[in-house]
Amino acid sequence: MKLTITPKAQEWFKRELELGEGQGIKFYGKVYGKTQVHDGFSVGMSVDIPESPLVETILEDQLFFIEEADEWFFKGYDLVVDYDTELDEPKYDFNQI
Repeated sequence: MKLTITPKAQEWFKRELELGEGQGIKFYGKVYGKTQVHDGFSVGMSVDIPESPLVETILEDQLFFIEEADEWFFKGYDLVVDYDTELDEPKYDFNQI
């Protein structure tokens, strides 16, 4: 499983979120919503300190990660985090492995 952050998404995160020492941006599965591969669940995002990361991506000293506890949500897929210019927010694409 891979976690890819596009340059436009990374710019949004830098502009919108402030990270403290040891913190990163965590992606997880949350109840309610819908993704292209899950009905009733959507992608959540928060600023957090990694405990047991399943996958990590570091771009320009910015950490992005998914915890092992959320493997059920991402299993069998790579996650691509992109930027939606119309909504001015991240968008999430799942690519089957």
